[in-house]
Amino acid sequence: MTAEDKSLPSRRARSLANRVILSAGAWLALGLIAGGLMLSYLFRDAVERSFDARLDMLMDNLIGAANEGSEGMVSLYRSMMDPRFDRPYSGWYWQIGAKGEAPFRSRSLWDQELPSDFSKNFPREHYFHLEGPEGQHLRAITRDVRLPGVDHVHRFIIAGDTSEVENDIAAFNTRLVWWLLSLGILLLATMAIQVRFGLRPLKRIGVALAAIRNGASSRLEGDFPQEIMPLVTETNALLDHNAAVVERAQKHVGNLAHALKTPLTVVANEAAAGDGPLAEVVRRQADVMRRHIDHHLVRARAAGRGSVIGSRAEVLPAVRDLMRAMERIYADRHLSFEVVVDGSAALAFKGDRQDLDEILGNVLDNAGKWAARRVVVTIAAADGRVAITIDDDGPGIPAKDRDMVFARGERMDESVPGSGLGLGIVRDLTALCGGSVALDTSPLGGLRVKINLPSAS
Repeated sequence: MTAEDKSLPSRRARSLANRVILSAGAWLALGLIAGGLMLSYLFRDAVERSFDARLDMLMDNLIGAANEGSEGMVSLYRSMMDPRFDRPYSGWYWQIGAKGEAPFRSRSLWDQELPSDFSKNFPREHYFHLEGPEGQHLRAITRDVRLPGVDHVHRFIIAGDTSEVENDIAAFNTRLVWWLLSLGILLLATMAIQVRFGLRPLKRIGVALAAIRNGASSRLEGDFPQEIMPLVTETNALLDHNAAVVERAQKHVGNLAHALKTPLTVVANEAAAGDGPLAEVVRRQADVMRRHIDHHLVRARAAGRGSVIGSRAEVLPAVRDLMRAMERIYADRHLSFEVVVDGSAALAFKGDRQDLDEILGNVLDNAGKWAARRVVVTIAAADGRVAITIDDDGPGIPAKDRDMVFARGERMDESVPGSGLGLGIVRDLTALCGGSVALDTSPLGGLRVKINLPSAS
């Protein structure tokens, strides 16, 4: 597996296109949910208003059709013109009553009555909910009316089953969810296509930079959108500047080498023509000087092709920063992360801080996953190198299995989160940095990881 293959998962995780699509998708989902809730609310409000308007219309019809005969009995001189009022327990009912009198009710109520509280007066329409026959949920309208020629008030009630409203709302919400889901998928797919198409020039820049790195090209070539052209222009200017600097340096080194080699050749020839100890010393020193010149000339040419800049990273600050991060990550487990410095606290790693953080971060994270209560880091100098030891009080690893955990993707316990790459990465990085890593049994009872790195101190 190449280094480029190893970097693919992290590249996908940091993909600008994925970030834009996920961010836009999240806002799109919030917008669709908010819109769906608003539409559902507006539909419910409209349906309930329509239902109340129907009750109000039926109330006017009932009041207009009611009168009181000579016997003092209320009756309807015309039908309500709705067969549901005649079908028992249909869900639609009307009732006319007065205090102290048996109510006059629709045939649909059969042997039931709608509850009436005559302790309250309702001179205007009043809407309320009540439970009807057979557990029906009813919405009703009531009004107190004094009929012509009657000296007392009659209470008129019209009630309808709200299951019709709820069924209509449920059907609408179901269709709304499917429509919004389909719309969201369509919009997200369209957005993904647009983002991929819009970011394609960046991929072309990546290909062009890879070509420069591989030596296939010396500049960013191609037709790019105007938004990206400043980046292309500045990158080409930087490449040209670097090329000019390297060319001048190589030219100066070449001129210096040529200027020195000519006198050295003359000196060597004169020494070769002579005899005696002095001539031998001159020949040897001239040869040494020529080798030095050739050596530094080769180094200058290598620097022109590409050099590695040395770096230095303080070990103790890096360990403390990582420990603070681990204490936050494993705060729910109340783990104790301790550091012990054996000797000087100014030990430095001869390498990049990022590599040191990667090495120690993976080991500390692994220790945090398995530790019961404590993780102890010891920093010491050993034979001009930095020795870092990480101990935990977890279950440890049997000696026969320690080599296996360095294999990429190998995990001792699938129940513990992780990819199985941590210790493998540690081994690879320490080797690239000129160090080593080994496993042993910890005095705390768990695993001890011994890391040996080149020192810059």
